[in-house]
Amino acid sequence: MSFNLLLRITSKNKFSMMADSLVKNKHLLWRAGFGVGIHQIDGLKNKNIKTLMNELFKEESFSEITYDTPDPVSAADYMNSTAPAEKKKEMQRINREQNNELNLNFLNAIVNNKEQMREKMAFFWHGHFASRVQNPRFNKQLLNTIRKNALGNFRDLLFEVSQSPAMLNFLNNQQNKKDHPNENFAREVMELFTMGRGNYTEKDVREGARAFTGWSYDKEGNFKERKNLHDEGSKTFLGKTGNFDGNDVLNIILEQKTTAQFITTKIYKFFVNEKVDQDIVNTLSTNFYHSGYDIKKLMTEIFLSTWFYDQKNIGNRIKSPIELMAGMMRILPMHIQNPENLIVYQKLLGQMLLYPPNVAGWPNGKAWIDSSTLMLRLQVPQIWSGLRPLEYSPRQDDDIDMGMKSRETALNKSFKNPNITIDWDRIEKLFAYKNCEDYLLQNTQSLDMNSVSNFSDKSIKMTVINLMSTPEYQLC
Repeated sequence: MSFNLLLRITSKNKFSMMADSLVKNKHLLWRAGFGVGIHQIDGLKNKNIKTLMNELFKEESFSEITYDTPDPVSAADYMNSTAPAEKKKEMQRINREQNNELNLNFLNAIVNNKEQMREKMAFFWHGHFASRVQNPRFNKQLLNTIRKNALGNFRDLLFEVSQSPAMLNFLNNQQNKKDHPNENFAREVMELFTMGRGNYTEKDVREGARAFTGWSYDKEGNFKERKNLHDEGSKTFLGKTGNFDGNDVLNIILEQKTTAQFITTKIYKFFVNEKVDQDIVNTLSTNFYHSGYDIKKLMTEIFLSTWFYDQKNIGNRIKSPIELMAGMMRILPMHIQNPENLIVYQKLLGQMLLYPPNVAGWPNGKAWIDSSTLMLRLQVPQIWSGLRPLEYSPRQDDDIDMGMKSRETALNKSFKNPNITIDWDRIEKLFAYKNCEDYLLQNTQSLDMNSVSNFSDKSIKMTVINLMSTPEYQLC
């Protein structure tokens, strides 16, 4: 099956909306979460949208994602150039283990957490506030900041992320000092996190950088304003003049309606459609601004709108690798003996949690697909079901490996599969009197079920595997 075939399916919206609520409910589960869970199949056809939304948006007591690997004696040792080479190597090994654990625990929350909207929103913010550092404690802190504030207030989220050691480190703000300003942090805060390119000047970048001078963190990773490094002079930023610090700059940015417009547009592209309906986005943006940046209110407005369920918005997104993997893991009852090997699939497919390609985060849509990744995406269901071996090996990618060449990162053909056991008996019983495609696919109109059946022994198991191996399953 070719790349062009997948693109043709993506571009076509020929199917007619089914009268029942199953189509709408599946659409909501994929956009406000990571697809239909096995426990959600029974009764999904008749469930009311508002009831389903309440389940998706329900927030229970917040629990952090963490790792069990013990911390080294002193994180400061890692930064100490005089530390013995063996000790540095050991620190790097521990860092890798802890980051891998964070990665898998985040993936587990994405798949199994009942608070699907929180995790989906956190997944979005994880790409929006893209950061990639080696320090696992910094990664853990930023990840949980994003998850905690995922459906809260964008103002709170922006301030906490901007003061996180991961972001300050990644964007070099610890090097931002009076008389020697580093513009990287101020530029990315405006360009990528809040306003978007074209809504500020180079002078605003320079003046913003001066305001952020002295924003840093101590060796334990706590935010710290180093007053002796802060530029106390008057600054003119986005038309306002004063002795501004970083807090002032963020508040001035949030006063700009272009900030609400930029964030709303990005959310619309991710959750609704990459082709923006400008009138709808303008309305959403105005409401978002006047709500004081209430994220939950914005998402509720989107998912309760009739236009969200229009034909053109259903089955039009190519699943990201994490969405693809999580969707399979949610609907197939599986026991994974070697979950650490799921990181290999993330790397092979091009989306590794905690390792965005750059500060702009991951691309979306057609960027996920090339001749190599498409073939693997179509084969993952068969590989995970034990019907074929994994015949791919990750490319050496120093951008992801971050200079740490090792047996863990130099993965090769000796890699073994995750050893997945799937409870097919449960699947057989669950789909005994149902059409599998109605629950697995968003767009069944272009699917030839005869061709799916011809490639199988007509068992429910093989039907499920073959449906998941179609281009149609790549879409949500």
